[in-house]
Amino acid sequence: MPEKLREIISRYDEISRRMEEPECYSDAAEYARLAREQKGLEEVAAAAREYFGALDAMSEAEALFSDAELGALAREEYAGARERASALEERLHELLVPRDPDDERGVIIEIRAGVGGEESALFAHSLYRMYSMYAEARRWKVAVANVNDTELGGIREISFSVEGAGAFARFKYESGVHRVQRVPETEAGGRIHTSTATVAVLPEASPVEVHIDPADLQIDTYRSSGAGGQHVNKTESAIRITHLPTGTVVECQDERSQYKNKDRAMKILASRLYEAERARRDSERAAERRSQVGTGMRNERIRTYNFPQGRVTDHRIGLTLYKIDRIMDGELDELIDALAAAERAGQLGGEAKDEN
Repeated sequence: MPEKLREIISRYDEISRRMEEPECYSDAAEYARLAREQKGLEEVAAAAREYFGALDAMSEAEALFSDAELGALAREEYAGARERASALEERLHELLVPRDPDDERGVIIEIRAGVGGEESALFAHSLYRMYSMYAEARRWKVAVANVNDTELGGIREISFSVEGAGAFARFKYESGVHRVQRVPETEAGGRIHTSTATVAVLPEASPVEVHIDPADLQIDTYRSSGAGGQHVNKTESAIRITHLPTGTVVECQDERSQYKNKDRAMKILASRLYEAERARRDSERAAERRSQVGTGMRNERIRTYNFPQGRVTDHRIGLTLYKIDRIMDGELDELIDALAAAERAGQLGGEAKDEN
């Protein structure tokens, strides 16, 4: 491990030097890539420096063990340095688990109503509210790109971005099918209904990072609209972009400016194309190793929200929490922390098998 840690410190210092070079500033994509790599190495490099410092302190103290005057003090310093080194070594083992290179990115989240008609649309709105409250508590910026709402306040589908360092690291576990069991407001007989909504979480990517040939795009403009006449715009400011090679369609109508809608739509398109390539790479690795948290595919039922029992169950790790109201108000950290811990445990287990 010491040799690997020295390589990380050296790489971190090299990146820091390169980012200060004038030519690096002229290449936006390269600068962004280096900044992400630097951020990913920062915590490990800092812990590694402390670790080597503790080892040096142990060596210096050990050299004084035989000194008549300083021997006792040296043994105390040695014990303290050894304790620090041990704690840092354990921490470094965790940090050296391969990290998702996209963890520091912002996200594009897309929620679509599934089985259950209007109740499914109302549940999709509840999920949007839950994620928005979680993001706002972390002071992350939420911006809606496109929404197709219903007259009863539900959402058929919505696409929105969350901007903030580390947003993808927290939201990435939300991809999949979410199931709700509750008595709908429209249900006169008080029967419990089961409905679903699908969540897709994409790491935010800029058009600079993903090569998009303008010749591959079909761009249409139209008038924005909403349920009951909401958000109606008399000018054709809404944008629909079709990526012809893949058939990917992105719509954006939340902004009043056609330019702003086009800019946001291009970011969403870049994120979808980036995620498609990411999914392709992940599928190639899936045969070699799978996380305990699950595949994260959109057709995988990941969580159930049972309102009559006041519980939320995450099926990937078998965790049930009896505080559904607080979770729906955006208190997701306990769930996300447990999912992240399960993923790390799975990766550490895989590392141990590889070493054996």
